[in-house]
Amino acid sequence: MSIHPTLQSVTERIRARSAASRQRYLQRIDDASRVGPLRGSLSCTNLAHGFAAAPAGDKIMLREQRRPNIAIVSSYNDMLSAHQPMQVYPEWIKEAAREAGATAQFAGGVPAMCDGVTQGQPGMELSLFSRDVIAMATAVALSHNMFDAALCLGVCDKIVPGLLIGALAFGHLPTIFVPAGPMGSGLSNKEKAAIRQRYAAGEIGKAELLEAETRAYHSAGTCTFYGTANSNQMLMEVMGLHLPGAAFVSPGTALREALTREAARQAAVISREGSRFTPVGRMIDERSIVNAIVGLLATGGSTNHTLHLVAIARAAGIVIDWNDFDELSSCVPLLARVYPNGSADVNAFHAAGGTGFLIGALLDADLLHEDVDTVVGRGLSRYRTQAVLEDGRLQWLPSPAESGDTSVLVAAGQAFSADGGLKVLDGNLGRAVTKVSAVSPDLRVVEAPARVFESQEGLIEAYKRGELDGDFVAVVRFQGPKANGMPELHGLTPTLANLLDKGQRVALVTDGRMSGASGKVPSAIHVTPEACDGGALARVRDGDIIRVDAETGVLEVKLSADELARRPLATADLAGNQTGMGRELFGSFRAVVSGAEDGAMTFGLSA
Repeated sequence: MSIHPTLQSVTERIRARSAASRQRYLQRIDDASRVGPLRGSLSCTNLAHGFAAAPAGDKIMLREQRRPNIAIVSSYNDMLSAHQPMQVYPEWIKEAAREAGATAQFAGGVPAMCDGVTQGQPGMELSLFSRDVIAMATAVALSHNMFDAALCLGVCDKIVPGLLIGALAFGHLPTIFVPAGPMGSGLSNKEKAAIRQRYAAGEIGKAELLEAETRAYHSAGTCTFYGTANSNQMLMEVMGLHLPGAAFVSPGTALREALTREAARQAAVISREGSRFTPVGRMIDERSIVNAIVGLLATGGSTNHTLHLVAIARAAGIVIDWNDFDELSSCVPLLARVYPNGSADVNAFHAAGGTGFLIGALLDADLLHEDVDTVVGRGLSRYRTQAVLEDGRLQWLPSPAESGDTSVLVAAGQAFSADGGLKVLDGNLGRAVTKVSAVSPDLRVVEAPARVFESQEGLIEAYKRGELDGDFVAVVRFQGPKANGMPELHGLTPTLANLLDKGQRVALVTDGRMSGASGKVPSAIHVTPEACDGGALARVRDGDIIRVDAETGVLEVKLSADELARRPLATADLAGNQTGMGRELFGSFRAVVSGAEDGAMTFGLSA
């Protein structure tokens, strides 16, 4: 198949940039892979410990070491709606593995925190770092060397990236990702956003707000807006790590159970003892990473992945940067309108054709590498399908040739915009990313005086006091990974949206995150270097004129280089961000974390 020239050039640039680190990575996973089941290297004592608690039939197979043993690594907990369905998965997986002549063991659990629960709370300052904890927990689970393949059960924000980083550390093992699917549609996203704005304006009280939120988040399954959790699921499919069509099948359905059981059978097939050995570290290559960026851009996905995909790529010895996102965005059209880029939710996206239609549309436009390995075989065309149950049997049918709803999902020739809406901003304030797919074109350039805050609470309090008149650029600094773990600043969205609705021109500039819920407010986020690390944001004062230009990619304060350099660096009292709610345990993370464009990682992955 042909490939778009920009896609080809970016891929070749990444391959050249990554040549040495990729080779080191591949050598490392080759060294870890031995002939025969890896547990063959275990001593008799080691092995006996490893299957002591197994059922009698499984124990026989584990002892003989002739059949694949599959690790289950799960983010299950029953507080978080997205992960609660996974309670029953291990038994399904073990039964299906036995049917395939294999065994499966629950290797370990990883933490799963919800940004929806911790939003605006001290716990949010652990959120980004939880990704690296999850990666390490995955490594601990797999470190027993008892396994020939792995199933990673996860859905939400930092969990899937953490699981994948951990799995890539064990890149000699085949790995399949197993999702849970979204909850049913509740209160519409448009109505939910309007109610939040009314609460921020003081027009309604907490009781009315809670009632609306309860109608929006009402059952087991993933939240239905297109934030980081659902962006994760799309990415796993575009990267060939899911079974085709698995991303957005709802929990509690026969099809969801059938897909989960089939993942176990397929893990046995792609293990060394199966018919098609597919180690994840070789499967995920430069083309897979580029495909992931394309999928993110084409759907207007979460800006969190300008961090996570960088870290995932590094885990496989591949070096990407924000310029790669920016250049691909120039040629990848926006094919999906899912909230916050539209009014529909992911259930409507799935009904309109979902990932199968999306992948087909991108392949038809020469905007994906087709010639990649996946967990179901060679070639991404295998994902131009939808999973169905026919007479109780799981089958894959071709995806519809036409979108079921062209207000939600379209082919490349009908694109909602010519580019992916994710841009890099650069200038004397540093580098940042912005997502403009939900921003009105007339609001994409803002030049106005700065209003400087050192917390989102400070801005919200100023709003409540009626102090935010006229046009301005809100600078919310000391929110980067070194300062306080880079929390998401969703609390700003209703407030700034209210000011936009009043006719003010406002924008946000921050070294913090806004995530997949970024909406209609023009925002320069992930500013790097961060204020806490000597970044120019620490030199900005109230009244300085700042230009945020998403059309030409400019982020600057209207000061001469000499004047900006003479300015003293502001400092912030971050003592309150260092302790409480477990934050004291993460001091070493804050001390060593890399910058945003390097993935905000706390462990060294060689470039």
